[in-house]
Amino acid sequence: MSKKLTYSIALEELENIIQEIENEEISIDDLSIKVKRASTLLKFCKEKLRSTEDDINTILGEIE
Repeated sequence: MSKKLTYSIALEELENIIQEIENEEISIDDLSIKVKRASTLLKFCKEKLRSTEDDINTILGEIE
């Protein structure tokens, strides 16, 4: 059973991919796959941040 992707999980995986690339731990054969995954994770994190910001602004708007 796979876990639902959360911001924390996505960020951790993204950090791991970046570390692997910086440490040259990824073969050239896998580099494209890892970069594509990193792109997907980055898009997910950006959308989660936007969504959270919108939610917070809505809540704060209701308080005023």
